[in-house]
Formats: sequence, structure tokens, C-alpha cells
Amino acid sequence: MTDLPRLAVRRTVSTTLPTEHGTFAMHGYDGAGGLGHVALVMGDVAGEGLDDVAPLVRVHSECLTGDAFGSRRCDCGEQLHAALGAIAREGRGAVVYVRGHEGRGIGLLAKLQAYALQDAGLDTVDANLELGYPADARTYDEVADILHDLGVTRVRLMSSNPEKAERLTELGIEVVARQTLPVADRPENAFYLDTKRRRMRHDSVGAVPDAWAELVAGRVPDHGVAGTDSVLLDRYGPLVAAGPELTIGQLAQSMDGFIAARSGDAEFVSGEQDREHLHRLRALVDVVVIGVSSVLADDPRLTVRAVAGGSPVRVVLDPNGRAPHGSHVLTVDDAPTLWVVGPDAVVPEVAPHVSVLRLPLGPSGFEPAAVLAALRERGLGRVLVEGGGRVVSAFLAAGLLDRLFLTTAPLLIGDGVPGIRFDGSDRLADALSAPVRRFVLGEDICTEMDLAAVRA
Repeated sequence: MTDLPRLAVRRTVSTTLPTEHGTFAMHGYDGAGGLGHVALVMGDVAGEGLDDVAPLVRVHSECLTGDAFGSRRCDCGEQLHAALGAIAREGRGAVVYVRGHEGRGIGLLAKLQAYALQDAGLDTVDANLELGYPADARTYDEVADILHDLGVTRVRLMSSNPEKAERLTELGIEVVARQTLPVADRPENAFYLDTKRRRMRHDSVGAVPDAWAELVAGRVPDHGVAGTDSVLLDRYGPLVAAGPELTIGQLAQSMDGFIAARSGDAEFVSGEQDREHLHRLRALVDVVVIGVSSVLADDPRLTVRAVAGGSPVRVVLDPNGRAPHGSHVLTVDDAPTLWVVGPDAVVPEVAPHVSVLRLPLGPSGFEPAAVLAALRERGLGRVLVEGGGRVVSAFLAAGLLDRLFLTTAPLLIGDGVPGIRFDGSDRLADALSAPVRRFVLGEDICTEMDLAAVRA
């Protein structure tokens, strides 16, 4: 059993606080030399619910002038309300309101003295130094203790300050994304904000990246991202960080394990949010692999349409060359197509966007390892195995999937085309298990299994 961290602060009271943004649970903690801290919490932030996306968290330094009086010398009050609003919109998150952080930790009266020096022309850093204080005297040990008490070990941090994320990381809080709050500069605080950006590494508004554009380009942003893009970074960042070779399986099935009705009708098993998720996976890989049965049943396009991003190479596994010659993937040049057939399959003359690849056949068709080797010889290392059930199951059984995204839709089909199937074990103790994350996608639940972690 892992030892829990020893906490220096103690929760002393819990109550509720109705606000203009909604009703929060409010927890009081000792600490800050007797001043005390508070945490405003909405929803399940401990990650025990179905949605395993890290919660939004704002670590807010006490600022009497900004928070209570609405000062425009800083943006603190606006940041606080923007954070509460963002949490309320998502229905889940926490604001840790840290006492003793007034004036970046120098105290209220010293902050006012620094204001007077700023009136004479010094910036906020030089004013603190002139008074004999550090530019930033804040510490975050008690913040980390509060987060641990709340059961929070992973956060999407609402802050433009990279140092805050670094300090929390050192204290055992994983910052999976840092989200810049949409608070506009004002003429009264422009010099203050410019100083933080020039001298304290804060993000500038113009430098905030679009997380999805960064991910599609193969980069994981290591600084602030805008708005709900932090969810995308948390969900898909690990796939991009995995590098140039990654094999992902994806399947949507009913609660009783079918991907289509017995007639073959599969439109649609899962909902719109899951289909968007599928398009995001397509946009992050080099190739998407399907079996010929999927072509016969659905005539899919296999392109990226629901989100920004380029379409991958389409790979059709068709041992006997059964794909209809008029199917979309063979006739429409909206993505390159690799038609994988057996040595003896008879295929017609193909369109310019189609290449024919002949591979040897094993007892059950193409060997998944041979398919991956052939793709990687062509520089196609990031692979999405999209369907159908037999193809995904074959790659899973061969131990070649690094990740499996299995979406369960609230349907009971009763009889139909099966989803995941492979030779199982006689004992539940030997069943395939792996670290998981779960995402709520509308009415569907997507479970991500990290199979690479099991092999490692």
C-alpha cells in the first residue's frame, strides 16, 4: 500500500457557498501562520467518477485590492471570477484560495509600499527588490497538502505562470495542462502584466497556442493552452508524446458487446461525441486500418471531417480482393489508399490514389505483425486499427496494440456482429487488464486501456 503524504495543514470545517457562478463546497484549512486557507470545490475532483480527465484547478493568491475592491492595477479579481466561471461551466474543479500570498508573499502593507514605488516609475519586480523582498516570495507546500487532502494528484492548472506549475510538480501534483484564463488586458494594468511576461515568464495572450493545432503538428504544448483545449491536451497529449511508432485500436460497441445489428447495420452505434473522438484519432495517425468486411457493410470514407487535421492513409485488409470496385476508398481521391491483398487475389486496374500491396496469408488471414512491418517499411509508424471487431481483436490478441479505446454505447442489441473477441483465460485472475482512463462522451463511455504499460 502506498503511503499517503503527511499533511502539514488540516481541514477544520466544511460548508457550502452559493455564488453567482453556482454553489460550491467550501473547505477551511489551518495554515498560513493562522490566517487559514479555503478551497472551493464543485463536483468530484478526486477522479473517482467515470470521467478521468484531470479537474480544473486554480491556485489563487490572496489579493485584497483585486478580489475585494475590484482594483484594476492587477487582474487578480477577474482571474478569480473567470476561474469560478470555468469550473461552473464544466461542473467540476477547485479553487484553492491561498492566504499569506498578498503581494506575491510580501504582505498587504508591503504591497502598498510597492504600489507607491510603482507610482514613481518602478515595475513590480524592481519595487519588491527595492524594499528588500524577493520578486516572488510565495511557497506552495500548503497548497499541495490541500490538493492531496481533496484527493487531487492531477490537475489542469488555470494559470499563466509556468513557475507555479513547476513548484506544484516538485510537490507531487501532476500538471497535465496549463490553461490561460481569457481575461483581457486593461490600460491600468498593462504595465503590470507586461512586467510579468517579460521578467517572470508568464504567458502572453498572443503566445497562447491552440492545443489541437499543436497536437496535430506532432507537438505537445508545454505551456498555457486556451480554454477547453486543456481537455484535448490531457486526452490526446500522451498519444502524441508516444513518438513516431504507436498502434491504437478503436471500437464502439453496445453494452452487450456488439458493433452492429445482425443485418450488419451499424449506423450509428455510438453518438456524435464519440464520432468526433474517432476523427481526432484519425488526425493523429499516419494510417487507419480496416478489414474488408467494414468496406462491404458501411462503404466508409475514413477521412478527417469533424475536426481540423489531415486524413491518414487508408489501409484495407482484403485477402481475396472482395472490396467492391465502386467503393469510396477505391474510387474517391480524398486520401491515399493502400489495398492489401493476398498473393493470388485478382484485382482490377486501380485509380492513381490506390496502391496494391500483396502480403502472404496465414491460417487466419494476414498476420498483424506482418501488416505493421509492411507499413513501417513505408514510414507509416502511427497506426489506428479501426475495425471491424475481428481485425481489432486480431491485433489485440497478437499483443500489438499500445492503446485500446473501447466506447460503450447505452444499447442492448441482443444478437449481431460481435466486437472484441479473442481466446480468453480460464480464470478471471488471468484476464487481460491494464491501466485505464475513462471519458464521458455524451451518453457513451469511452475506456482507454494502456496496453503498452502492461508490456513495459
